[in-house]
Amino acid sequence: MKTGKKIKLANMPGRLCVVIAAGLMLIGLMAANNGVLNSKNQPLLKDTTQWPATFGFGRTATVDEIAKWDISIRPDGKGLPAGDGDATKGATIYALKCAPCHGVDGKEIPGIKLPAPALVSDTAAKSKPKTIGNYWPYATTLFDYVRRAMPYNLPGSLTDNEVYSVTAYLLSANKIIQPGAVLNAQSLPKIIMPAKKLFVVDDRKGGAEVK
Repeated sequence: MKTGKKIKLANMPGRLCVVIAAGLMLIGLMAANNGVLNSKNQPLLKDTTQWPATFGFGRTATVDEIAKWDISIRPDGKGLPAGDGDATKGATIYALKCAPCHGVDGKEIPGIKLPAPALVSDTAAKSKPKTIGNYWPYATTLFDYVRRAMPYNLPGSLTDNEVYSVTAYLLSANKIIQPGAVLNAQSLPKIIMPAKKLFVVDDRKGGAEVK
């Protein structure tokens, strides 16, 4: 393409020269990769790099390695591991590994911005904040989230028993279960969360549907 003017890079500021040079290089690479042709239907540039079919990086994951990441738990409890826990043990774990971000008792503190959201409130409260007691729909997915993402500085470090215990503590603090209740793969799915009724299936038809 002709512009009618010659560009003199020597008279331009250093940064602008670099930008123009990089742009010209990018155009050249694009021409080579996309097979841009000239007026005689001939390639402007030819790829001479001769890249190999594979660089040999990485390897196929083993069954055990995949299993460590295949830890999703469904609302009905499918996928819950063996083990158990209670609120008493959970309170100790919470104080050590959760309180620094969520506060000593997990409640919102007026005038103080916590590093993480509040977790505990009156179960029947209609006011904000949204917490486990008034917003979370399934107790099983609470376990899943804690095991997968907490504590913030070392996610996935809690044992299954510790996760059951922390889950029991949070449910007890939100007055959803009794403090002495023991949670495991059988009892956890039976818990009906107060907010479950607030979540409904989106059965709208027609128009711009978002599922």
